[in-house]
Amino acid sequence: MIIVAVLVIALGIAWLLNTRNVIPGVDWLWTGGLGVAGLLALANRGFTKFTFVIGSFLLISSVCSILRQTGMLRSNIEIPVLFIVFGVLILASMLLPLPTPEAFREEKRGETRPTAAGRRPNG
Repeated sequence: MIIVAVLVIALGIAWLLNTRNVIPGVDWLWTGGLGVAGLLALANRGFTKFTFVIGSFLLISSVCSILRQTGMLRSNIEIPVLFIVFGVLILASMLLPLPTPEAFREEKRGETRPTAAGRRPNG
């Protein structure tokens, strides 16, 4: 429920920023949405290899969006920069001692995962 509340607050703030014409030309709904999604990815799922990459990428994308919308960054530069940033974040997540999310952990040898019914195969 906290996530819903944060999203509603963020939507209201972005709407107000658009209405008040704060930094003319910036679509605060889009830019704020990227930033809030990045923060929620980090806050909701904890700090793992996956959330580090996704959350950081969305936050950086939000900043790049503001720079592009204010004319400080051209889109033909923004897209390759974001592509490079994504690769750097993936590499950093592999090199940093961040935990691997449960869904991406490999099974130990000889162990099997329970089936949907809760029973192990062959057992």
